[in-house]
Amino acid sequence: MASDGPRGLMPRWGLCLGGAALLLLLLPAAAAQEQPGAACSQNTNRTCEECLRNVSCLWCNTNKACLDYPVTKVLPPGSLCKLSSARWGVCWVNFEALIIAMSVLGGAILLGIAVCCCCCCQRKRSRKPDKSEEKAMREREERRIRQEERRAEMKSRHDEIRRKYGLFKEENPYARFENN
Repeated sequence: MASDGPRGLMPRWGLCLGGAALLLLLLPAAAAQEQPGAACSQNTNRTCEECLRNVSCLWCNTNKACLDYPVTKVLPPGSLCKLSSARWGVCWVNFEALIIAMSVLGGAILLGIAVCCCCCCQRKRSRKPDKSEEKAMREREERRIRQEERRAEMKSRHDEIRRKYGLFKEENPYARFENN
């Protein structure tokens, strides 16, 4: 599961939250459900609320018809009822608005999760340098130390040569005369 990374979890969260929102939206309709054996066609030309007491029914607002929901398909076909007129679960939400609202909500949730993951990854990356940066810093430090060692070695060699030929600069040039 850890190898999936944040990308593997995003669709699951969006699906879970979308399902939970749909469940909360349709909960009042499920609570007022009629007996399952009642035919939906009996509620034609009545009210939307009476039709939707049975969860297996679909209300078509254009012709005031109560129809059996086509369970083999996710959305009712246009030949049965237009999406803008179809009601299921509650009377105040049509399928078109439900699809748009769920898409926007799901997209916003996925976008929020993606932004959070990016922010967390960026913060983690800024706190701890990665291996290539650590290696580059270590190599820079080693070069600096070697350069200082070479510089000190060259200075000692030059000082030695200056002493040999009497070119060594003393701190006080008059100190030579005081010792005699």
